[in-house]
Amino acid sequence: MSIAENLKQIQERISAAALRSGRNPDDVRLVAVSKTQSADAVKEAVRAGQLLFGENYVQEFTAKAEALSEPVEWHFIGSLQSNKVKQLVGLVTMIHSVDRFSLAQEISRQWGRGGKNCDILLEVNIAGETTKGGTTGDDLLELTREVAELPHLRIMGLMTMPPFFDDPEGARPYFRELHRLAGVITAAEIPGVRMQELSMGMSGDFEAAIQEGATLVRVGSALFGERIYARS
Repeated sequence: MSIAENLKQIQERISAAALRSGRNPDDVRLVAVSKTQSADAVKEAVRAGQLLFGENYVQEFTAKAEALSEPVEWHFIGSLQSNKVKQLVGLVTMIHSVDRFSLAQEISRQWGRGGKNCDILLEVNIAGETTKGGTTGDDLLELTREVAELPHLRIMGLMTMPPFFDDPEGARPYFRELHRLAGVITAAEIPGVRMQELSMGMSGDFEAAIQEGATLVRVGSALFGERIYARS
């Protein structure tokens, strides 16, 4: 199927999953994961009506953003090194993968140079997988308090990536736990912190994530198909 046909099908599935769980479908946004996809593929998705995209690799992303004149919204969703933060300033509206105070400090510093604020999500590694970034559930509250003191950041919610399961039901407990942790942060009433967004769920499990409270679902292969080129 074409990207437009895939997008329509995904939107229908998002809507159905939200309605099944008593939620408003408008409260769930699709982040089209365009990593390793060409600029032309992104343009095709834009023509089909998709305007929010997520990228994982700084160098690939900045080149792609430069090639596009369409009025799209970019989120950075991948692991981020502090020395690459400055390349994202002015390009992304949200960073999903803030997992340590030093990274948050650098984001605040770089955005502050232009007198701007950056919306961020704190990434939680609920499964404790060593191959993935993210703070632990036990350390989340302390990290939130520390990051909330930084002047040019707005903590808008949480993000997680559960282990891979063939059955999406396997990921559900991890989505449920992120939702619980958001409640813990909300109850702490930390000034300036909002648990407005839960970024969780990908192509294979986004419906379960929506049923557990996701507001941002990150879908790549179900929209674009297989990756068009390998990352160098």
